[in-house]
Amino acid sequence: MTTYVIGDIQGCLVEFTKLLTKIRFDPSKDTLWLTGDLVNRGPDSAETLRFIRDLGSSVVAVQGNHDLHLMAIVFGNHKVQRTDTVHDILSARDCEQLCHWLCEFPLLHVEAGYILVHAGIPHIWTLPKAKRYAQEVHDAMLGTNSMHFFRRMYGNEPAQWCDSLRGVDRLRVITNFLTRMRCVDPDGQLNFEHVLGREQCPKNYRAWFDYTPQYSEHVVFGHWASIGGVTSRFQFHAVDTGCVWGRQLTALRLPDHKRFSVSAESI
Repeated sequence: MTTYVIGDIQGCLVEFTKLLTKIRFDPSKDTLWLTGDLVNRGPDSAETLRFIRDLGSSVVAVQGNHDLHLMAIVFGNHKVQRTDTVHDILSARDCEQLCHWLCEFPLLHVEAGYILVHAGIPHIWTLPKAKRYAQEVHDAMLGTNSMHFFRRMYGNEPAQWCDSLRGVDRLRVITNFLTRMRCVDPDGQLNFEHVLGREQCPKNYRAWFDYTPQYSEHVVFGHWASIGGVTSRFQFHAVDTGCVWGRQLTALRLPDHKRFSVSAESI
């Protein structure tokens, strides 16, 4: 049995299936970890979800910001943005079924010395705290008042963690750390404007993985395509290599960290 981690698919089904063929993925004995952002910006979001769903229990996935955005549209009545490519899901007969299935995925998965997360874990959190905070958000997503969460999920404030935060502000900043984070300052203040490489982080900010963490587990994450899958830190493994931007879709094999990639074709 082998575990592979694949970065942000974002509806790039052609590349996804080619990568599975390349690694000879066998759902009867192998496990597939997905870093989130299964949908949006690519051409085949609906079929991508159906394909992943049909892989059954061989798949472990976490929420990405684009997945949450889709659920905010479906469950929170948010508007579709000009750059969104989720119309195939929204017009599908099984739209709600797909989104309820998608909603079941957590924001954080920890297993066998590895942490799977979409954006990262800030250095100001211990792993037990990160797990607890991620569960708070997932409980809100699945709870009886989930519409309220999805309606108020968006926003850049608060941009810094505080233990005393409550309500939607607390849930929003947890969500932003786990699904949107790139650069933070030494106190854990988020910067949402920077989307370029790690060397271009604004003054007093660094890539979240350039701080000393409070845990020993390896972290596998996606989200930050502009760093090209490179962190230069043995403990941190970036696997979003920008397929939706015309570059590559990448799989990381655990635990030897060998990488496999296919070039983008359908974008």
